[in-house]
Order: sequence, then structure tokens, then C-alpha cells
Amino acid sequence: MAKSTQTTFSYEFGGPIGALATMLLLPVVIVLLILWSDLGHITFDTKSLHSTFVSLGGEDIEMYWTCVKVLGGWLSGTVLLTFLLPGQIRSGVKITRSSLPSFSLNYLLNGHLQFWTTLLSLFLGCSLNFKRTVCSAPANSSFFLSWSEPAAVISTSLTYEITFSSPFQTLSQLHTLLFPLSITTIVFSFLFSIFLYVKSFSKNAILAEGGNSGNLIYDLFIGRELNPRLVNDPVSEKTKHNYIFNSLRDFDLKQFCELKPGLIAWVVLDLAMLAKQHQTLGHITGSMILLTLNQSLYVWDALYNEISILTTMDITTDGFGYMLAFGDLAWVPFTYSIQAYYLVKHDPNLSPISLLLIAGLNMLGYKIFRGANTQKDVFRRDPDSEACKEWEYIDTKRGTKLLTSGWWGIARKVNYTGDWLMGLSWCLVCGGGSIVPYFYAIYFTILLVHRSIRDDHFCSVKYGDDWGRYKEKVPYRFVPLIF
Repeated sequence: MAKSTQTTFSYEFGGPIGALATMLLLPVVIVLLILWSDLGHITFDTKSLHSTFVSLGGEDIEMYWTCVKVLGGWLSGTVLLTFLLPGQIRSGVKITRSSLPSFSLNYLLNGHLQFWTTLLSLFLGCSLNFKRTVCSAPANSSFFLSWSEPAAVISTSLTYEITFSSPFQTLSQLHTLLFPLSITTIVFSFLFSIFLYVKSFSKNAILAEGGNSGNLIYDLFIGRELNPRLVNDPVSEKTKHNYIFNSLRDFDLKQFCELKPGLIAWVVLDLAMLAKQHQTLGHITGSMILLTLNQSLYVWDALYNEISILTTMDITTDGFGYMLAFGDLAWVPFTYSIQAYYLVKHDPNLSPISLLLIAGLNMLGYKIFRGANTQKDVFRRDPDSEACKEWEYIDTKRGTKLLTSGWWGIARKVNYTGDWLMGLSWCLVCGGGSIVPYFYAIYFTILLVHRSIRDDHFCSVKYGDDWGRYKEKVPYRFVPLIF
């Protein structure tokens, strides 16, 4: 694919300067959010921030080394489970390049099983404790596993004691590690982005049309390679029956990071904050329980409907660079769990009626979000199927169809509306004592509006005049009669 020139390339996100500013600013936002959530309010007083920074382990080198091992173990474990657990191999949308015939890439889908396997493994791993002792004779209790090592090595017996404890005790340690762990993950995300940029120059790499500007900073940020794989080589007669080769070829780094390590870590961090609150207060509050259930539902839903991500802009259009790598691995787990972190020390003790109303808002948002996305996915896969026979649509010159009925007759981005309502409900469980836990709703508003503008631009280029006809049919973007 020929490299685009600076005179014809269309930049997003403010071009190279905007990309650099975003790369530098977003890590600072994560750091400040954790400091402010611990304090319970926004402050720019350097003494207060530095004191909190120190108390959270910001200057403890040993804690960073622990975090390196935690992060390394987590990423290694999620990769290992991806290869070991059974799953489906599904084809993505067709990719068209001027110099190549249209083709589709395969994707390995087993995120839902990995979600439950991870939580079960985490629960069992935190509950079982193995204590190694040396004694002169084997223990007789049935609660001990004992055996004698060869006399040449040691003359006494080694005894292994298995005890059971609450997983809360171990999980709560993540609350202590959260701040240095966030910084460790930020650094890793940046290094990973450099790796992805270098890898994009490898043979057979498929480049993203919007990530090949020729400017190092911008391409590092937006991502040059569309779908980086561990193996880029095409299937041949020699390799088509090679299980290892095909597994590595179907392992898509972008799709993996999009759904597994960051999203599942979000739930784990929520559970860690819940455990810390239980350890601190002796009980779990209604706000913490409702928040954990609602956010776990959101993550479960994403992994249960993993196939739906194959038709999203993240997979089909955007390259894999700092923007998505940092977002998936650092931004999602450490900013999306900020309400749970806030609740550990600053729970508002909401009434049962308030919690019930917030739960209703979350379910309303979920109904809109899941209903719209399911309808879209069914229509995209086979618009001529029996399920779609009564739906209205517009035929386009490209030969595709634009859905204009059901949820998609209400607004062009009605799924974003449902998504935002769920996010707002997560913030509301924190009460009105501080604006800090409402960062998600504020940020998500900006993100979804910007993303809808990007979608509108891509669709106007893709469909031409047909997109104008579609907008006349469905004039509202998010909420009918309002916006």
C-alpha cells in the first residue's frame, strides 16, 4: 500500500499536535482521578496531592516491581486462556484495498468463556492458601498433604497445609496497589504502542487507511496497522493444517486487547474495591453492590456478544496504536472503575428507593443499548433474513442497505444513548458529594458526540448522496425531537 502524502492526508484529533497532546494529557487524567477519588474532591493544591501521592505508594519502588509482576501475570494469563479455551473462528467484514482483491480475516472468539473462567480461577486462587512446613514426622490430620523427600536430600518430612480463606482478603490488596499499578500499565501501554508501530512495517502488514500519514507521532497515536497479528503470513499448502501457525495467525492483537485484559480487569478492580470496603466497614453498601452488578453486567454483555465487535469502527477502520492500546489497557480499567474506588472511602449511603430508581435507569439504558445493537448486528449479517422481513431500509448505490425502522428509526445513534444512560447510573450511585465520580458521564458525552461525528463523516464518504437521504429519514442523532 503506497504511503499517503502530507498534502492529501486528512488528519483527525487535531493532527500530530493534537495526537501528542492527547498522549501526554490522558495519563495525567488517570493519575489525578485516582488522587481526587481518594481525597473525595477536586484539588490542585500541590501539598495535598503530593501527600496523597506518597500515601498511595507513588514513591515506593518495591510496589512498582510488584505491579510489574501483577501486570505481567495478568496479561500472560489472558493470552494463555485465549489459546487454551475452546472458541469459535469467525470471519470479519470484507477488507478492500486497491492493490488487493477483497478478503476477510478470521477472529478467535472465546471471551465469554474466558470471563467466567477468569472469575472462577480468581475466586479459587484467592481462597486456597498453601503453607509449607518442615517437621520431624508426617502429620496425621486429613487436612494435611504429606510426603517424605529422599533421605539424601533431607531427613525430615515436608508438610503442605491447605487452608481456605475469604477471597476478599487477597483481592483487597489491589486497592493498595491501584495507583502504582495504573502508572505501570500506562508505561506498558506506551511501550506496547511503540512495538505496534515498529511491527506495522513488517511484511504483509495490512495498513489502516487513516493511520499511514507518514508523521511518526500521529501514526504512533492512531495506529498504522489495521489488524496486527502474531503471524502475518498468508496460509499456504504447507501451513493450512498447522494448528500453531493458524492459531497465531488468527490471534488478533487489537480484538484481544479490545475485549479481554482491560474489560475483565475492570470487573476485577470493582471486586477488589468491594472487598476493600468490606474489610474497612465490615459490610458492603448498597451503592457498591449495585455498581458492581451493573458494571459486571455491561462487561459480561460485551463478551457474551463478542461477535458484534467485528463490525465496529474500532475493528474495521481504526488502526491499532496508542489511541486504542492505551484506551483498552489503561484507560478502561482505571477510569471506568473510579466510582468503585471512590465508594471505598466516600459512600453516600443512599436510600433503598434511590438505589431502586438508579437500577431502573441502568436497565432502561441496557434495554436500549442491547436492543439497538442486536437489531443492527442481525441486519448487517443478513438483511434478507426472515427476522428482518418487516424492517424498513434504504437501498444504496453501493448495494448495501441502511436500516430506518425499529430502534434505528428513532435516532441514528440510539445505541449510544442507551450506553450513556447506563454510564450515568454508575455515577449516580456515588451521590452528590463530589463531581469526581461523575467524570465518566462527562467524558462519555464528549466521546460519544465525537465518535458520532466521525461515524457521520465516514458514512458520508462511504454512501455519498444516499447518506443524505438516510439523514432525512432519521433526522435525530441521539434523542428524537431533541438532539
